[in-house]
Amino acid sequence: MKRFYRAATIAPAEAGGFAIHLDGKPLVTPGRTPLNLPTRALALAAAQEWNDQGDDIDPRSMPLTGLANAAIDRVAPERDRFIDGLALFGESDLLCYRAETPDALAAEQAALWNPILDWSERSHGHRFEITRGIRHVAQPTETLAGLRNVLASLDDYRLAALHPLVTIGGSLVTALALAAGAIDGDSGWTAVTIDEAWQERHWGSDDEASAALALKRAEWDSALRFLALLD
Repeated sequence: MKRFYRAATIAPAEAGGFAIHLDGKPLVTPGRTPLNLPTRALALAAAQEWNDQGDDIDPRSMPLTGLANAAIDRVAPERDRFIDGLALFGESDLLCYRAETPDALAAEQAALWNPILDWSERSHGHRFEITRGIRHVAQPTETLAGLRNVLASLDDYRLAALHPLVTIGGSLVTALALAAGAIDGDSGWTAVTIDEAWQERHWGSDDEASAALALKRAEWDSALRFLALLD
């Protein structure tokens, strides 16, 4: 799409929060809903994405705007369904499945993953069953219900940001720890990519795999930035 505006600015929205204006006209989501953002910091950062566009608009270069659109168009209209989709990851959370072999990898996983699971238990009373291998292990009903309750306590914007964190990392618990500020982004990334790092250390790097991982890291960092701008 060709750029059709000169400048993006922000202004207080009638419904609360802040709106992005393109040449004075309020921006709407793809679903034709006003793009209202809850904090000034997020609105300024999203507006900067629009100001940074060249002659052509590239939505891929506007991750903050994309997450805001998702919160408004995808999460808000079907909030319970969206929460249910994220909660499913608690049934097979990455942190509960340790390597069968080698023992050294399983030990590294335990060192990185156990503290995150311990945080969830301390903060929310969640208890997890841990196994070695890929055979499914059922989690306590109370834990699954508790994870869903934590998700339900979050607003639409935070839920939208959690989605890429959960789907990229395969760990709902890690994403919730990130959203709560219990761990930082680098620690979370190290935790969910330990298998890839192990493979690279022992078998060497693969250019295609490294490029794919870099794209995931960029999406991961954008979601974390989105969360930070909500505070």
